[in-house]
Amino acid sequence: MQRYFAKLAYDGTFYYGWQIQPEDASVQQFLNESLSTIFRESIETTGCGRTDKGVHASLFYAHFDVFEKIENVEKALFQLNALLPRDIRVYDLIPVAEDAHARFDARLRSYSYYIKNKANPFLDNYYWYNRQALDIDIMNEAGKICLSHIDYECFAKSGGKQSTMNCIVSDCKWIELDSGIRFTISANRFLRGMVRAMVGTFHELGTGKISLHDFKSILESKNRSEAGKTVPAQGLFLEQVMYPYIKDERLFPFTL
Repeated sequence: MQRYFAKLAYDGTFYYGWQIQPEDASVQQFLNESLSTIFRESIETTGCGRTDKGVHASLFYAHFDVFEKIENVEKALFQLNALLPRDIRVYDLIPVAEDAHARFDARLRSYSYYIKNKANPFLDNYYWYNRQALDIDIMNEAGKICLSHIDYECFAKSGGKQSTMNCIVSDCKWIELDSGIRFTISANRFLRGMVRAMVGTFHELGTGKISLHDFKSILESKNRSEAGKTVPAQGLFLEQVMYPYIKDERLFPFTL
């Protein structure tokens, strides 16, 4: 038995997330079916995490096992991508140790969230359109606070099964673009719904609805109802996943 990491990217617009759903289309479903067809055995993948309905991944890893080593990776990739929908692409099949795990071995994940201040019908599936002026400076001050904060229960979606609410955030900042702004955050782990709740809270800070003192109080409250709303899914991208045994490489850093 040989274990592989599939290195892929997908546009999440028409999927109910990565995870297989009983009645709705998911990225994992299509990948499992295509791999099973190519290798003529039942294959089930394990993803590096979960993404919600409408969320994108410009880099994603999933591991799977096959009985025999893949002799021609390029041929397998060609066949696999011919079967997959065009909004899911696999770029490499990487042999790894039999105990390598796409989810548990990840040392860092990075997300970006994109907000545009000018409507563009060709990009509506990839950003949140927001016309309100935002104070980037105070939002970045709040981002610095997050670098030394550990417990993020206030941003966790209810119903999750996390054993701990602690996350070590190593990067948290807002960047001005020509036609909008981008929020980037990196951490060793993320809670369910965490990034979109954070963006909603940063948005309240940037529009003056709450103060920097209020932001600190929300972090300390551990109460989801104190934080801002969950922003729309389409602006969120998983952009980086790092492992100790795979070269760090981003596929498609999205820009507006």
